[in-house]
Amino acid sequence: MKGKVHFAKMHGAGNDYIYVDTSLYNIGNPASAARAWSDRHKGIGSDGLVLIGRSKMPEADFTMRIFNADGSEAMMCGNASRCVGKYVYERGQTDKTEIRLLTLSGVKILKLHTNNGIVESVTVDMGEPVFDNPDQFISGAKKLPMGTFVSMGNPHYVIFTDFVDDVETLGKKLENHPAFPERANIEFAAMRPDGIRVRVWERGSGITMACGTGACATAVAASVIGRAGRKSRIIMDGGELEIEWREEDNHVYMTGPAEFVFEGEIESEK
Repeated sequence: MKGKVHFAKMHGAGNDYIYVDTSLYNIGNPASAARAWSDRHKGIGSDGLVLIGRSKMPEADFTMRIFNADGSEAMMCGNASRCVGKYVYERGQTDKTEIRLLTLSGVKILKLHTNNGIVESVTVDMGEPVFDNPDQFISGAKKLPMGTFVSMGNPHYVIFTDFVDDVETLGKKLENHPAFPERANIEFAAMRPDGIRVRVWERGSGITMACGTGACATAVAASVIGRAGRKSRIIMDGGELEIEWREEDNHVYMTGPAEFVFEGEIESEK
């Protein structure tokens, strides 16, 4: 049986997802819906599907589940979390400007920067970076380019290079490299006077305009190898993100925009 589902298309720095309020609609097979709706020729077109829910846990206000364009479920997305904050606040589902969002990577704290009822930007506490003994990922992997492994709740491999153009060929290959048993997001980063230019191959979605966790991983990697301090401007295809890796709590804080694109209805299998 099919039914109509109301959705909102949103993006954070060009990283676009389809957002559905699961308190109103039950998406029985979100992986299948993500694949069909994300198709940029036959569907709505997006990097994936985000399901917004009400948390049953007292530690969180809302929940977020993310399904990539290939139907795989993601652990966390910084750009999507900012959009969720804007969605629930501007739709009147909360009057809080500090929101606790439950993800598969734990509870993330969103601080909304508002003006006359509009969320202009959001700062997300992305938690502590994890390095997971990167030697175990690169040992024996002779064809893996030199890079830095950083987990921001999902795995990233950051490669610093003078060229950030050949993302598709190398990104697709490295995402599925044997060194990464759970696959990995691949960042190609170049140092510039105005910030760090980054292009991303996201596991499950391919090239995206931006990646919040990838921006965080890149900033952390740049700091670890001595190419930057603890604050970085990350310049992606879809816009810029400000990243701060604070020494006092070892947490990474990401600040950036969130925007509505359009709304509509689409048929869904119930």
